[in-house]
Amino acid sequence: MKKTVYEIITERILNLLDEGTVPWQRPWNRTGNVEFDWPKNLVSKRPYSGINVFLLSCCGFSSPFWLTYKQAGDLGGNVKAGEKGLPVIFWKIEPKRTKDESGEERTEAFPILRYYTVFNVEQCENIDPAKIPTCPDDLEKIVFNPIAQAQAIVESMKNPPEIRHRNNSDRACYYPAFDKVDLPEPEQFKSAEKYYSSLFHELAHSTGHAKRLNRKEITESSYYGSHDYSKEELVAEFAAAFLCGAAGIEQGILENSAAYIQGWSKSLRKNPKWAIHAAATAQKAADLIQGIDHQEQAQGSEAEKAA
Repeated sequence: MKKTVYEIITERILNLLDEGTVPWQRPWNRTGNVEFDWPKNLVSKRPYSGINVFLLSCCGFSSPFWLTYKQAGDLGGNVKAGEKGLPVIFWKIEPKRTKDESGEERTEAFPILRYYTVFNVEQCENIDPAKIPTCPDDLEKIVFNPIAQAQAIVESMKNPPEIRHRNNSDRACYYPAFDKVDLPEPEQFKSAEKYYSSLFHELAHSTGHAKRLNRKEITESSYYGSHDYSKEELVAEFAAAFLCGAAGIEQGILENSAAYIQGWSKSLRKNPKWAIHAAATAQKAADLIQGIDHQEQAQGSEAEKAA
């Protein structure tokens, strides 16, 4: 039996997850300047690494600079009232005294997971602007050429959310309360394929709206990083991958999709079936965007049998 696009894409993503994936990369340019396109500590200027890059890059701040509560104070500033920080995780090697079978003591090194909280400079105030580097206005933009098959999928969505493009934006998101999708300008993306992948992702979120598929992860408030929030991110990224496959542009984006999925799901290793469940929900989202009505198809099939 011939596999569907959904089955092929799901299998490829799961294989990439099994193999281990490269770190997730933001699909659009924030500035076109490498120094300002990677999250780093404002004081040490050291770039963050590993999963921290993914978590900090997803927050939508235009500045790449982060600092601790104490560092903000040391710079003469402070964190604005009500602002919430994000954890930066790291492994600390600590010695531990153990005994072998003979009872002899020895020292072994054990890695222990630690974290500390950071805030973006945009969450702070009263810091001397001269202490915050500014990016030259040299945004690198591509010549954007729409991909006909991908654009056709976007236009096939019935009763779609409003799609807005923001010049020099660093945020791609869906606002359920307003049923609107915000994206950077198409020319900010590193390729047309990555633009459509991001647009598909946000459109997939919009399918959870109460007037569409009514997913509780969208209709009910979910805090950043919660189980429901993470589950919705998996669904949206699977759906985006499916739609890229339907448009014939999945080459070059699946590895990043797998990295995104792996980054959001802390439970994948313990419960691989979670990815399968997310993929099944994502198929419904992808179908809705493409205007595929399974009820109409089923009725058509029954009519054919009766003829």
